[in-house]
Amino acid sequence: MSKKKGLSLDEKRSRMMEIFFETKDVFQLKDIEKIAPKQKGITPMSVKDVLQSLVDDNMVDSERVGTSNYYWAFPSKALHARKNKLEDLENQISEAKQRKASVQKAVEKAKVGRQDTKERGSLLKELQALREERTQLQAEVEKYRECDPEVVEEMRKSNGVAKDAVSRWTDNVFAIKSWTKKKFNFDDSRMNKAFGIPEDFDYME
Repeated sequence: MSKKKGLSLDEKRSRMMEIFFETKDVFQLKDIEKIAPKQKGITPMSVKDVLQSLVDDNMVDSERVGTSNYYWAFPSKALHARKNKLEDLENQISEAKQRKASVQKAVEKAKVGRQDTKERGSLLKELQALREERTQLQAEVEKYRECDPEVVEEMRKSNGVAKDAVSRWTDNVFAIKSWTKKKFNFDDSRMNKAFGIPEDFDYME
């Protein structure tokens, strides 16, 4: 046998409102805690929370008298709340219609001068052709960028710096070879083979 499904929060709220509307009476929390489970099937543990949610939504009135809280809700209050809700919704609809009309006016204004005339179509084609031509020219400029005097000069400077660095390292290799020859009496071929130095190793021209 399947387990009986409990009431949803909306169902509990609706059933609790029935208690007030049917009796048209004023209750303390302890009274509601007795009536709600027996007559409306609302679990005792949830009575207080459900009642508080109705108070928070102004569906149930509450007043503290001495040390006790009293709760009540009459059908006229619910009707008044529905009227207020309806007015709010109608105002929202009215505002939405005004915004829609304003947007439509802005769209119509934006369309001015953008009608699909022959002249506009011709201008759009010309604009597209100019954009394609600009793309081609940019590609040509990039292709011949290496011939730019500034680029060439920059490459020349970079090559000079690289060549100086190579010369310094060549000096270092020859200095190490010379020192090794004197220290260990190695000949060139043995030195080259030991350190992987090409036989034609020399300065760059």
